[in-house]
Amino acid sequence: MMRSHEMPRKPRPTSLILVVLLCLATLAAAQPDGASLFVSPQGDDANPGTQARPFRTLDAARDAARRTDRSQPLTIWLLAGTYERTEPLRLTHADSGTPDHPVTYRPWPDEQVRIVGGRAIEDWQPVTDPDILRRLAPEARDHVLQADLKRLGLTDFGPVKGGGLELFFDDRPMTLARWPNEGFVKIVGLVEPDTVNVRGTKGSKTGKFMYEGDRPSRWLEEDDPWVHGYWFWDWSDERQQIESIDPDRRVISVEPPYHSYGYRVGQWFYAMNLLAELDAPEEWYLDRDTGILYFWPPRPIAEARVVVSVADGLLDLSRVSNVTFEGLTFEACRGTAVTLSDCTHTSIVGCTLRNLGDSAVTVAGGADNRVASCDIYQTGKGGITLSGGDRAALTPARHVAENNHIHHFGRWNRMYTPAVSLSGVGCRAAHNLIHDAPHMAIGFSGNDHTIELNEIHHVCLESNDAGAIYAGRDWTMRGTVIRHNYLHHIVGFQAKGCVGVYLDDMFCGTEIYGNLFYQVTRAAFIGGGRDCTVANNLFVDCRPALHIDARAMNWASGSVATTMTDRLKAMPYASDLWRRRYPQLEGILNDEPAAPKGNLVARNLFVAGRWDDVYKEARPYVTFTDNHVTQAGVHLENPPDFTSLQTEAANHIPNFHPLPLTQIGPHPRN
Repeated sequence: MMRSHEMPRKPRPTSLILVVLLCLATLAAAQPDGASLFVSPQGDDANPGTQARPFRTLDAARDAARRTDRSQPLTIWLLAGTYERTEPLRLTHADSGTPDHPVTYRPWPDEQVRIVGGRAIEDWQPVTDPDILRRLAPEARDHVLQADLKRLGLTDFGPVKGGGLELFFDDRPMTLARWPNEGFVKIVGLVEPDTVNVRGTKGSKTGKFMYEGDRPSRWLEEDDPWVHGYWFWDWSDERQQIESIDPDRRVISVEPPYHSYGYRVGQWFYAMNLLAELDAPEEWYLDRDTGILYFWPPRPIAEARVVVSVADGLLDLSRVSNVTFEGLTFEACRGTAVTLSDCTHTSIVGCTLRNLGDSAVTVAGGADNRVASCDIYQTGKGGITLSGGDRAALTPARHVAENNHIHHFGRWNRMYTPAVSLSGVGCRAAHNLIHDAPHMAIGFSGNDHTIELNEIHHVCLESNDAGAIYAGRDWTMRGTVIRHNYLHHIVGFQAKGCVGVYLDDMFCGTEIYGNLFYQVTRAAFIGGGRDCTVANNLFVDCRPALHIDARAMNWASGSVATTMTDRLKAMPYASDLWRRRYPQLEGILNDEPAAPKGNLVARNLFVAGRWDDVYKEARPYVTFTDNHVTQAGVHLENPPDFTSLQTEAANHIPNFHPLPLTQIGPHPRN
């Protein structure tokens, strides 16, 4: 501590030089070579866009960037804060960079930037309307608050069934008031039974079903009640508006049109959008006529940030090239956060995309686009959709989704909305960590994709007859390689069973190679398809590990001459290019097209569990080579010692190649 009579010492010249050099080095590291523009929520669009006088909006920075000559790289720096948007930031070809002089949008070092499609709600009042208080559950009356959204200028609330307004509290989505508060109840009877019969599975065409108990009697005054259910099949859900409730007969009737598959006893549902069921913290309800939002906050609302979603999207790029968005948070919009249409060499890197009404990133068309090292969660639909390339010409898109952490997705659209979707030709999903979802992790269609080095667990949590990695129903969609992935703890809704890699309904020409499956039901599944390979995999405690059937020779035979042949003829499968790439296709119509021919199961290790679920009709068409099944001496800790199991495989299986276990999943981010 300096005494009062002492003068502070001047820094030594050497120390001063070091300080100056350190500051210059830090500034140089922050600002790469090239031009810079700056944006701040506290800026002004009349400013020149310097660090001292930044723009206020991204739109102004984009417009200023268009006026640069692009003779050097350009960085648009976003200073700390929240950038609220009511519509997406739109970039076109005029906003492109070049390979040598790209354009990058990124936060200033060590600062947090949010691109928000929502509106903060701060004016909360106690509920005083006697009629509303009467309808609320007694335990909720002292806790529920209200806000007048119309008074704030918000009048477009969107649909109840998804894609409309949502409420977020401290960056977490709240629950639209429902019953039961968690899980489901079951259909116990049908008003018009036995009007649907699908191979012995019976149900009703009519959406009038019975329930247990008296709870729905509380909903008779509700203005717009809905139910969400898995009405007939475990993999097909739908939200439907309630038409009427008969409390004496305990019957709920839904508004037509009814669910396309029908309704079945034992299937599950819950009710939603019910003021009377706003009975727990984190639940909310919006009266769409008055615009009054009712909410039971989980803690004092004055200490939190409360946001409702407004904008449909946040970032829309069309025909853009050589542009990167890096290190930003995109949140609280009603639709897909980021859309790339016909873009090339454009990247979304190191971003957080969360609390969205639809998906995180959609890439459609173009080539060589990349979504990497992003955190994606709490989306209403899926995560990343990659689509591109030319199937007829087998031209690859080379889009990539890599090193992303995607979890807790599918809040609104529960089924067939995967974390990563690949379609077209030549896309890649690699090094992603995917978990906690109601349905599948990766879906693919098209040709020549690569799905590798991903870790997937605890998906298909709300469905059965579902696959963590899924494709189906096409002879021509070939060439995809699924290799070196780790799939574990995937057992389906109520542990009734689902699938690891699901090649559904005669899907063909796919290689399942070098994967590790641990506690996955039907880990590798070939549903009557042809020319698939299951090789060099480790199956540990899977029940069963392998499934192959001959469905096109029996119950699915009708699709051979219709769907499958139509899709075959839609592709130039007899052309020179296709004959060279997929020689098995040219004569398929004259080669027992319904038979599961050409499948190979080779050099796999099956440990514990049950491995062989190959149907007798399919077995003559399958080649089995050098597989090893063992039960003895296996100690299944959680997780087991997979390295020792690799040694077991190497000792008993000729030419078994070790799996790159340490490389699976996300790698460290910069």
